[in-house]
Amino acid sequence: MKMLSTLQTPRSTLSRFSIPSTITTFTSHSQNLPQASITTQSPTTSQPQSQILSIRHSLLSRNLSAVDLVRSHLTRLRLTEPHLRSFLHLPDDQTLISQAHDLDRRIAAGEDVGPLAGVLVAVKDNICTADMPSTGGSRILENYRPPFDATAVKRVRELGGIVVGKTNMDEFGMGSTTEASAFQVTANPWDVSRVPGGSSGGSAAAVSARQCVVSLGSDTGGSVRQPASFCGVVGLKPTYGRVSRFGLMAYASSLDAIGCFGSSVADTGILLHAIAGHDRFDATSSKQEVPNFLSHFDSASSFESKPLKGLRVGLIRETIEDGVEAGVVSTIRAAASHFEELGCTVNEVSLPPFSLGLPAYYILALSESSSNLSRYDGIRYGNQVYAEELGSLYGDSRAKGLGSEVKMRILMGTYALSAGYYDAYYKRAQQVRTIIRNSFKEALDQYDILISPAAPSAAYKIGEKKNDPLAMYAGDIMTVNVNLAGLPALVLPCGFIENGTAGLPVGLQMIGAAFHEGELLRVGHIFEQTLENGRFVPPIVADSVE
Repeated sequence: MKMLSTLQTPRSTLSRFSIPSTITTFTSHSQNLPQASITTQSPTTSQPQSQILSIRHSLLSRNLSAVDLVRSHLTRLRLTEPHLRSFLHLPDDQTLISQAHDLDRRIAAGEDVGPLAGVLVAVKDNICTADMPSTGGSRILENYRPPFDATAVKRVRELGGIVVGKTNMDEFGMGSTTEASAFQVTANPWDVSRVPGGSSGGSAAAVSARQCVVSLGSDTGGSVRQPASFCGVVGLKPTYGRVSRFGLMAYASSLDAIGCFGSSVADTGILLHAIAGHDRFDATSSKQEVPNFLSHFDSASSFESKPLKGLRVGLIRETIEDGVEAGVVSTIRAAASHFEELGCTVNEVSLPPFSLGLPAYYILALSESSSNLSRYDGIRYGNQVYAEELGSLYGDSRAKGLGSEVKMRILMGTYALSAGYYDAYYKRAQQVRTIIRNSFKEALDQYDILISPAAPSAAYKIGEKKNDPLAMYAGDIMTVNVNLAGLPALVLPCGFIENGTAGLPVGLQMIGAAFHEGELLRVGHIFEQTLENGRFVPPIVADSVE
């Protein structure tokens, strides 16, 4: 069997709040800081790969201190950040080192430090954090500090994770490149002249450049999956309701989901496992039991010759037709062939309503955003501009605080909801949403998973589509239907286009039935572990990652 040429680190199984005691080796050398490299000894038991589990093993076995770990990541972050601009807010180094010292003290005292102990987690700037600004990438919330942590952030901290900073994003999640951020544009670690995707571009770039271990993003229409594809990392959008939205700044409430980024499927699954579950502060969060997502994460050495024998895979025909770059199509077809090598039955499947998803999504998302963003008026929320009249206060505060992309989307959404147009636009879009949901259900009754590209192209140049919003919106065609249907989807890098292994990564999207994240993670892990020539390390950090 063809095996992965790996950069990733050992993975293992994980119960909800426990970690196996044995893992395999992980070595990461930060530039100019050899004394902080992460090195562990291989135990006799072979386990699958996970950077998170390797870090935990290194800390508990005293082969590495949390302080050394944090300093190593900080060194890489400081070296790469001037080129990438992944972060909007970073605590001072001493704050993070102090948290690491406390973690070392607790380990020395024999205390339970949690399954995310020592893991540096970046958080998208529209997810609230009590100890640093949360601006949503907008001037209207510049310097805003929430009085609480979002539930997902709270759970990360409770399990030992260290929040390393807040990542750049398109303002309020409205964009596909980070160019709509009010503060800066993030660069793609594979080519700094190209976009990292969006709106969670900062979170994807940070993981790709190894500025952190994992990160949180949000996905309303593909904002985790598209940047995962562009940056060559793993991105997971969970089933709607699997993860609490409490503390996530609302864009489109019926579509928003907090998602996860990692450099491997296992690390992404571990992060999802940590943040998933019902939350009394979010009435839309599901009460379904959170299963052990990692129970099927076996090491490559234990795979059978056909580890996915009997799995039924449907390749969505509409995603490999006109409008999709030839290099993307050929890479996805190669991924389909790899599924067949693993024992799957792969057939093309047609979802006729697929093309209707894009216009329906934008009508629904913009309509909801016009309502959700009305709170940023300088009175209830947002920076206030002085005016003598109330109307001028509202108008000036919003005019000066909100960017052009946000204003355009609010106007479009307000128009779609206005008298005389509601039935023609919003109501019809909801009807299309039902049709799309039913088409996915029918397809997933026949197939275990559906696959497609995550985007119709690889990462494009910064500025290339900034002045052509329709072309940028069209880039979401592969992802928006999943949000409309409320389904889970996993994106993982499956190959390169342009200049071979020195080119740009392409992401494969795997779509499953509602609350079947565990199956997506199992299949994605096997695919990842057996993919040939799969070293997805961007040039900016290639020399410092083994």
